[in-house]
Amino acid sequence: MGRGKHVCIDLTGVSSLLGLGIPSLLLEIFGALSFIFWTLTLVPLLKYVFIVLKADDNGEGGTFALYSLLCRHARVSSLPNCQLVDEDLSSYKSEIPILPLNSFGSRVKSTLEKYRVLQRFLLVLALVGACMVIGDGVLTPALSVFSAVSGVELAMAKEHHKYVEVPIACIILIALFALQHYGTHRVGHLFAPVVILWLLCISSIGVYNIIHWNPHIYKALSPVHMYKFLKKTQTGGWKSLGGILLCITGSEAMFADLGHFSQLSIQIAFTSFVYPSLILAYMGQAAYLSQHHVIENDYRIGFYISVPKNLRVPVLLIAVLAAVVGSQAIITGTFSIIKQCSSLGG
Repeated sequence: MGRGKHVCIDLTGVSSLLGLGIPSLLLEIFGALSFIFWTLTLVPLLKYVFIVLKADDNGEGGTFALYSLLCRHARVSSLPNCQLVDEDLSSYKSEIPILPLNSFGSRVKSTLEKYRVLQRFLLVLALVGACMVIGDGVLTPALSVFSAVSGVELAMAKEHHKYVEVPIACIILIALFALQHYGTHRVGHLFAPVVILWLLCISSIGVYNIIHWNPHIYKALSPVHMYKFLKKTQTGGWKSLGGILLCITGSEAMFADLGHFSQLSIQIAFTSFVYPSLILAYMGQAAYLSQHHVIENDYRIGFYISVPKNLRVPVLLIAVLAAVVGSQAIITGTFSIIKQCSSLGG
């Protein structure tokens, strides 16, 4: 599978975006799907898979690996980027490439080496980026697991499900973090099959919803619908765009965990399997919502409401397992960032 286990993106993005006071009409649904499609395309696919992954530090990825790579090409760091401790971070190469005198890279390098304030600014950016990844590693497991467990609300009364979701999510999260001490090498072989099963599941449900409810949902992929969405919803639409972040949560893990896989395996897995599965899943959700503008109970607006009733329990179980795997991916990425920081003497 290669890279699929490191991108388990929350699938409640469309519904959460529509549940923030915006009228549930066709225009809003098309606009929300268009935003999610282009966000997934520009950030995980274009930015990480085809651009950021190329900036590896001898096979290592992550914020500090990127900073260390920059320090090797220009003397801009007060951290020990030319000492033996760097060998803990990667297979250190001491050769600094010689750039043409009048090239853009040469001018940037000389500018960075000349001004101390720019060097400190780069270090601050690296620290802020690392802190954001660590924060993501703390928050994403809770969000992913709770989102997966939220499917139990469809099997019980509204006044009862809230007393079940939180305890189950807490038990899963406590077990997940407690197992970090022992490592994941013993169960790691199960990660890829779980994520493959999850992606096949959501893509199949997406195709079913598209065919059954709205075969013309593909028209929502046009960026024109983003403009129409903002034009109609105005301030409320701008405020609701924070829900878009749910669809790219955990994307940083692709770069932070680069040392575990090759660039080619990540690119093949994401472009040929992960990305199409996610797009089909979101399109299927939007297709279902386009024919169900009014939901009987608003607390049921979410991913599971678009799943056929006879499949909800199996999908719930697979979603919980996939959430655990996705959470493990971002936790591993967080540990990689901390290890890189220690290797740089930070």
